[in-house]
Amino acid sequence: MPNKLLHDLRRLAVSEIGAVIAMGVIALGAFSFIELTDEIFEGDTHTFDQSLLLALREPGDTANPIGPYWLEYAMADITALGGYAVLTLLVAGVFFYLLSAGKRGTALLLVGAVISGAVMVSLLKLGFDRPRPDLVSHLSHAQSSSFPSGHATVSAIAYLTLGVILARAHERRRVKILVMTYAVILTVLIGASRVYLGVHWPTDVLAGWALGAGWAALWWLIAWWLQRRGQIEQP
Repeated sequence: MPNKLLHDLRRLAVSEIGAVIAMGVIALGAFSFIELTDEIFEGDTHTFDQSLLLALREPGDTANPIGPYWLEYAMADITALGGYAVLTLLVAGVFFYLLSAGKRGTALLLVGAVISGAVMVSLLKLGFDRPRPDLVSHLSHAQSSSFPSGHATVSAIAYLTLGVILARAHERRRVKILVMTYAVILTVLIGASRVYLGVHWPTDVLAGWALGAGWAALWWLIAWWLQRRGQIEQP
């Protein structure tokens, strides 16, 4: 009995700390996105954006990215992990898995986070209507406006949310850290690939990361609140 009580108290403490961290991520993400938006549309980031894009291309040849030939193909594969087709298949698979495991509430929250995030990005793109980079050749298909990066935002929402779901299913802290670290690495690589391939300004991706991380944290906070009220299953 004492061991169970200590275990429950430990889980409660971790949960409370997690909620505080989530609120911090939400606040930091919102602040970073707003500040970046202000700087971008005042033109203060133009030099940074141009310099970084050109630094990723061979001098005098803006159609040729730096690095070995295989790196371009690897980046094209990585960027596909943030595409809507791959994310739809991944989220759908996890959704049906969670349903079959009796975690209907978690499944609905996952889909809600990703779909609402995708809608939000589409609306922001229409509102800001920032042109894609014309400084270097595009090495990947890109059709919509540039800001914020849809790949960076939605992949951050999807992979960080999936990471949290997997981490919550394990008691060992080492496993939780490993899962979340991998989710962050995937998110960073996908966003970086968009800049390397020349289809986004670097600040599009930075804003997407900030927005996506904040959105994922917001939905984690919603899940935490619903669990406290007994309206969603415990991990």
